[in-house]
Order: sequence, then C-alpha cells, then structure tokens
Amino acid sequence: MPRSVNSVAKRARRKKVLKQAKGYFGRRKNVWTVAKNAVEKAMLYAYRDRKAKKRNFRSLWIMRINAAARENGMSYSQFMGKLKASDIGLNRKVLADLAMNNPEAFKAIVEKVK
Repeated sequence: MPRSVNSVAKRARRKKVLKQAKGYFGRRKNVWTVAKNAVEKAMLYAYRDRKAKKRNFRSLWIMRINAAARENGMSYSQFMGKLKASDIGLNRKVLADLAMNNPEAFKAIVEKVK
C-alpha cells in the first residue's frame, strides 16, 4: 500500500504559522523552520507575560496607594488593615484610581478608616 500524506493539512499548518510570523525581521517571517521556532517562542512569551502583567499592575496599584496613604499620615499596611477591619470593600485597582484621579475622595476614605 502506498504511503499516504496529507499535503493540504500540511500546507494549511505552515500558512497559519507564517501568517502569525508576519512582521518579523529577516528569515523569521518567511522561512518555515525559523518562523516556526520564532512563533513558538513568541507564544511562550505571550503566555508568560499575561501572568506577569497581573503582577505588575498589582505592584503599581500598591505603590500608588502607599504614596497617597503616606500623604494622609498612614502607611500602606496600616491603611489596608484598617480598611479590612472597617468592612470597606474597595479593591486595590479602585483605590489606586481614586488616589491618582480623585485625591479628596481617597482622603475621605482614609479619614473614615482612622
């Protein structure tokens, strides 16, 4: 029995990868073996950095809340502890936004938890 190959599927797979490599520099965009490796590595970085983005934003929010809390005479840890104790259900994202864009509202929250 002759060997059966599926050239249609093979070509489609290659086209898909080369389409993903569009815009890459040099042979990374049009040579199959190089493009395949480049796209695979790019996908790994994308997966990893979707997780890292969450960490980076949380860190940024904490820095902003800390700076605003210290302007109002309280450290970040004291502020967050008292916030939890007084059952105010605002998350760090919202608190950081208030600290940046609406300092008087943030100051009112600090006064409420003191």
